Amino acid sequence: MKLENMTWSEVEAYLEESRGIILPTGSIEQHGPIGLIGTDAICAREIAWAAAAQCGALTAPELAYGPAPFNMGFPGTVSLSTPVYAAMAREVLQSLAQHGFDRIYILNGHGANLAPLRQVAESINADIMLRSWWDFDGVNALRKSWYGDWEGMHATPSEVSITQHTHREVTIEGLAPPQKLSAAFMQAHAGDRHGPPDQHRRAFPDGRVGSHSALARPDHGKHLLHIAAQEVAADYLAFVT
Repeated sequence: MKLENMTWSEVEAYLEESRGIILPTGSIEQHGPIGLIGTDAICAREIAWAAAAQCGALTAPELAYGPAPFNMGFPGTVSLSTPVYAAMAREVLQSLAQHGFDRIYILNGHGANLAPLRQVAESINADIMLRSWWDFDGVNALRKSWYGDWEGMHATPSEVSITQHTHREVTIEGLAPPQKLSAAFMQAHAGDRHGPPDQHRRAFPDGRVGSHSALARPDHGKHLLHIAAQEVAADYLAFVT
């Protein structure tokens, strides 16, 4: 069930049976030469929809825009400042809580959203669970077995695979691997802690950050979506019950 496709009376009836809701959130930013601009929002939304169908949950419209200032050197990226994103998330969560949604499950698809969401969650009068779709063991087992270190940090083959399955496949003949990242770099830049946009584009000229997105496959995306939805559905049910 999707909140935007319901009437207020249908929502009122839902709240008599359940006080839980899934809120996806992502970003609108470049995802390398073959990744879609909306990848982070698409992945969070599609997994949330599939999980909700399995467990009878309600989904809210995704918060598609997020903080992505480091990618503003690439056309198409739309970045919110962290305070603006936090304020938007706070007001959405407060609105849901005011109506009686006291179990709000946020499914995230963008690393830079995590810190502001954690801060905002503390100010909301509801129980909030914050997960990223890649947090789950089954998802990570697939990512590791298919891509290993080439999963990288940004424009990953796993997320590109999901959008290839749900939307469309973009191909570039002979797309070479990007520069491989060190463990120290990945640790230092976790949560999308990247530099200014001009510096970031010089360091990663095609937008990929250690991720060999040419390894993506639509059939991988289908399987990743299925496993992620199963794990999110189980996690959501444990949270709301």
